[in-house]
Amino acid sequence: MVNYLLNISNFALIYIILATSSHLLIRVSNQISLGQAAFFGIGAYITALCTQVFHLPIIPSLLIVMLVNGVIAYLIAMPTVKLVGDYFVMATLAFQFIVFSILYNWTSVTGGSEGISGIPSPKLFGIDSISANLDFFILNLVLTLILLFLFYKLQYSMYGKVLKALHINELSLLATGRDTRKIRISVFVISSAFIGWGSYLYATYMSYIDPSSFNIHESIFILIAVLLGSSEKIRGVVIGAAFMILLPEILRFVQIPDTIAAPINQIILGILLLFIVYFRGNSLFSNQST
Repeated sequence: MVNYLLNISNFALIYIILATSSHLLIRVSNQISLGQAAFFGIGAYITALCTQVFHLPIIPSLLIVMLVNGVIAYLIAMPTVKLVGDYFVMATLAFQFIVFSILYNWTSVTGGSEGISGIPSPKLFGIDSISANLDFFILNLVLTLILLFLFYKLQYSMYGKVLKALHINELSLLATGRDTRKIRISVFVISSAFIGWGSYLYATYMSYIDPSSFNIHESIFILIAVLLGSSEKIRGVVIGAAFMILLPEILRFVQIPDTIAAPINQIILGILLLFIVYFRGNSLFSNQST
């Protein structure tokens, strides 16, 4: 039972990192993206490279994953951030399909549909390998708290105030002489880079990755987790991500057969997405404070 709870907690923490990182792009800067799973996947495969080939410990691996994700995000953002609304969504969706196709077909590097197995557990300063669920939970919790602290500070910094102005009225921000295009690019890069933290934790925790874990369904899953939370407050995003992970477990506890629970889970997610679209500016946890 303890291992089960730790396992669920580890996944919840990983998705809190993914949702919080995506929240900066999707909610704060008003850029709906369907390419989050692409960066999640890129980071996971870079993690496998860092740990299996170069045998790097945690900190260098995290920095490399962030750097690669950030550079790719910058290259993607340069031509796409000028797009607005549905056009930006379609551009990120195209990126998602491209990355998935590369991961699935570049078998000499990614292993194709068979994926990559035997990804080593994290090593902190090269001293000890983290393998047990409890050890992973401590690592996940520490990184999650650091990320939440960083994003909390960012939200109330001068940069955060600029992002809030971008969210409320972009024209007014343009009138002050701010380059909103550069601001949107910076948000896209920061969000994608920190998604790499979730990628690293996921890959090393599972010790196996394959393209099916980073498809469009995963992007939609992350998007719903973000939109369930508050448009401004971080706590709502944390609750939204935790809810998305706990939902299948709740169905399991009520003893619904797996053949029925899986479709019910998809139906509930579809209803939640319709709810979010219908109430557009609101969210399930909009009254939460940071």
